[in-house]
Amino acid sequence: MFNSLFGTITAKFPQTVYLETNGIEWDISAPDSSVDALPHVGEQARVYTWLLHRDDSMKLFGFASAEDRALFLDLLKVDGVGPKGALKILSSVSADQLVSVLDGGDVGRLEKVPGVGKKTAQKMMLALKGKLTLSENTGVTRGVKQNSPYSDLILSLASMGYDKSLAEQKVAAIVESLEKDASFAGKTDKEKEEIIFRRAIVEMA
Repeated sequence: MFNSLFGTITAKFPQTVYLETNGIEWDISAPDSSVDALPHVGEQARVYTWLLHRDDSMKLFGFASAEDRALFLDLLKVDGVGPKGALKILSSVSADQLVSVLDGGDVGRLEKVPGVGKKTAQKMMLALKGKLTLSENTGVTRGVKQNSPYSDLILSLASMGYDKSLAEQKVAAIVESLEKDASFAGKTDKEKEEIIFRRAIVEMA
């Protein structure tokens, strides 16, 4: 499945972006935060995507960054929050605000977010509190320890749709096994990441 689309922004509307790639114009649903963050109409941009495929329809969702998409996918794990609801939530509150509210346990503030009622707010707290943290460089990291040398690798796996907790466990197990290999120790950091990344994808498939 494709990870992103690169092309020219042809139109921007509330929660919608049109992107033209090689003569094809894509109608992409996107949170207002991503719509605002993407370049102006007529400029080129990369949109990170997620495809909703049902028996009777298909809908493409897009985001200005892989981190925004990861947060969207986290919201989908909350019982009662579907794609439209997650889009509405991310259009009403920024990623850092959402993380702050969740980590602070502020259910009352969360209930005021459009598309979130009392029951949904409680479910979000239960499912996501403490699992989303801020990062200086990328905005949101999904429960990945910031001092981990492989935090970017784990974030990449999460952005591809793999479960964050499983990705963390799998990477940790792979690193532990590879550290016993003398040839692995002699490789560069980039080579180590590539080896771990490829092996994680194979083992998590």
